[in-house]
Amino acid sequence: MQLSTLLGLALLGLGAVEGNSHASRARRHVHHHHHQSKHVELPTSPMVEKRQATTCGFPTDGPELVAVTPDQQNGGWAMAPNMPCTAGMYCPYACKPGKEMAQWDPASTYADNTRVNGGLKCNDDGTTSKSFPDQPYCVDGANTVSAKNNAGADVAICQTVLPGYEDMLIPTNAGAGMTTTLNIPGTEYWGSTSAHYYINAPGVSTQDGCVWGSVDNPIGNWAPYVAGGNLASDGNTYVKIGWNPVYFEEPNSFKDTRPNFGISIECDGDGCSGLPCSIDPAVNAVNEMTGPSVVSGAGAGTGCTIGVRSGSRAFITIFDATPGA
Repeated sequence: MQLSTLLGLALLGLGAVEGNSHASRARRHVHHHHHQSKHVELPTSPMVEKRQATTCGFPTDGPELVAVTPDQQNGGWAMAPNMPCTAGMYCPYACKPGKEMAQWDPASTYADNTRVNGGLKCNDDGTTSKSFPDQPYCVDGANTVSAKNNAGADVAICQTVLPGYEDMLIPTNAGAGMTTTLNIPGTEYWGSTSAHYYINAPGVSTQDGCVWGSVDNPIGNWAPYVAGGNLASDGNTYVKIGWNPVYFEEPNSFKDTRPNFGISIECDGDGCSGLPCSIDPAVNAVNEMTGPSVVSGAGAGTGCTIGVRSGSRAFITIFDATPGA
């Protein structure tokens, strides 16, 4: 298969998962269980027993773990702040930059609701268990892609949780003037899926940016740019950047506003195919990009994908930009 074909497939795959993140959130439900008494006669003053659901605490023995909003009901698990880890659930967690979750339900698949079953199993007694006891909580990713922050302030890059609820909760703080390794999974990762990231504007913290957010501000789910990548079975890494289609949806007040920063993919040496691939608001309007392989993906957001040959390294470079007219 030609590299150009592989690039196209990679881009379509990234867009498909990215688009499904919004759908999966909409599919969440709260189930209420109703119990009927077996007695024919009810007491005149019934006593209703309220049972507190058993919850599982976040692990304290994993230095590679990152607690997400530990002061909220999720208690550090990589789930929505109002979602506790309760008995019977699998509870996903975040790992440090460059690492990926190594535990999930072995029977889970992206094809159905079991795709939320990432992380540790919460047992009835409040303990947690690993599906793969010989594996640690987190393992190193492919280590083939880094974020290079050339902007004047730190940048919050937020990875979606999969297997899990696909919220952008896994934080990476790309320090100003620094290069930070991003997690890029290989074929051994759950379902051979890719990593997906939302890139916030310089100056937005991970505490503010790695949340669902709202239409009031272009952060979190409404951040202007997305990125993704994976190490394929052919030994090449495929990296995508693009516009977040939610950024320019109605009724966002900022939908026509060019961001004050741009992103591009760079490569060490000549080990990349598909360059250039960039968004520079000084020359690109909203949902425009520069590159030979720019296509429209999920939600009509434009994106481009480059191939990184084995032994090479790619950089998602973030830079300040003065928006053009």
